[in-house]
Amino acid sequence: MQKNITIVGAGIIGMVCANYLQRDGHKVTVIDSRGPGEGCTAGNAALLSPDAVIPPAMPGNWRKIPGWILDPLGPLAIRWNYVPRITPWLAGWLRACSADRARAVARGLRALHAPVFDAYAPLLKDAGATHLLQRSGQLYVSELNGGASGSPLTTEMREAAGVHTQLLSGAAARELEPALGENIKSALYFPNNGHTINSLRLVQMLAEHFQRSGGTVLRRNVTGFETGEHGPCSVITDGGARPVETLLIAAGAWSGRLAAQLGTSLPLEAERGYHLTLPDPGVMPRLPLIHRDFYFTTTPVQAGLRMAGTTEFAGLDAPPDYRRARMLFTHAQRMLPGLRDSGATQWMGARPSFPDGLPVIDRSPLHADVFFAFGHSHFGLTAAPVTGRLIADLVSGRKPSIDITPYQARRFS
Repeated sequence: MQKNITIVGAGIIGMVCANYLQRDGHKVTVIDSRGPGEGCTAGNAALLSPDAVIPPAMPGNWRKIPGWILDPLGPLAIRWNYVPRITPWLAGWLRACSADRARAVARGLRALHAPVFDAYAPLLKDAGATHLLQRSGQLYVSELNGGASGSPLTTEMREAAGVHTQLLSGAAARELEPALGENIKSALYFPNNGHTINSLRLVQMLAEHFQRSGGTVLRRNVTGFETGEHGPCSVITDGGARPVETLLIAAGAWSGRLAAQLGTSLPLEAERGYHLTLPDPGVMPRLPLIHRDFYFTTTPVQAGLRMAGTTEFAGLDAPPDYRRARMLFTHAQRMLPGLRDSGATQWMGARPSFPDGLPVIDRSPLHADVFFAFGHSHFGLTAAPVTGRLIADLVSGRKPSIDITPYQARRFS
């Protein structure tokens, strides 16, 4: 049965959900204050990682937090005036750091990420966007002997998930990627991972196909909802109220505010990340590099070489601190000798993150015609196509293609 579906959010999650719902025959409208892909998707690290199974909350990680915060070039920053707000979220993160919980989250990540290329395939074929994805592999690197492979628990998790990797010495890593400096002592190669050369254009092409096929994209700022006896009946925007029948919240880091207006309070946090893109870097690696010592990535994209990473907790409304972007170049120079920053552009975006590292993909606990798809943290680009299929299953009343229990909102009750 055809439904009239309103999606709040035109990032990669919202637009993939829109395309999958449209393929099921539904009439779909997407609303966002920005154009498709112009939010967090536009500046992400552009990685596609079916083999990404390691949660952000791992045993022992809490010991690193003080050192990270005190290091001006460290991967984590918390603005002091935001400490009271972030403390409950950090407490949830600490609870998720047990080995058993980390293993369970790893299984949830594997189910969501492993089919990424197959799940994107029909959408990108329809949109004429298959050229934007490259199954190039990814290389984790470290300045420490054995540092690239991580802990015994991470190795156990990858083996349990069937992830195929190759552990390399520094010399072997330079054979695979000659741009690497001599200070790289170990590497871990993921041959089945990849990247997109233009994440913004990827979303735009999905949106263009969606609109050619009868879908609607509106530039509006959603500020709230009008509710009736059976839930929300209108979405309130800066362009007026619009009636809704079935509603999907997929607004990234802003989704928590919207879900709360609908009666569901969830511990979603804006995990702010930065990037620096070098249009003429002087050194261009052939595949994405993930530096495990400094927690950042370098990805070859159409615009040049993108360096992305770091985590900053300051809320949605605080101004950017672009020193966080500039420090990425300092770290990257160690990894890629000869790198230059002429013409560099900088960016900040807010990743939507839950303490355990898994998203919420679920029907609202309170409203039968409201659905949630947000909280994908660092993995929105990778998790988007399976998320889209799951939302289409839930809306259409089909049995989901994978068990959605790990992603249900009630896990935070």
